[in-house]
Amino acid sequence: MPTYPNDPITISTQEWDEIINVPEVRDSWGLDKDTAEEFRSMVYGVKFNFASGSPGYIGELFILQGDVLTGDMPMILGRYSGVLQPIYD
Repeated sequence: MPTYPNDPITISTQEWDEIINVPEVRDSWGLDKDTAEEFRSMVYGVKFNFASGSPGYIGELFILQGDVLTGDMPMILGRYSGVLQPIYD
């Protein structure tokens, strides 16, 4: 079974641009005309190349946490068929 590094990866500028265009992200943070740079200043974000114990490699996984700890869970996004979208439990 291949292993994948589980170290966090810095989110690129292009990925931040993509993230702020996810409707659920815009709604959750009340974004209107905010830029990716403005959004980055109020959010902690990290990317992983995620490999599950089963079935195996999943792909890109992004975890976003606002700069205020409210008790709400961080938002988790995954890339499925090339589209970035929220992962809900």
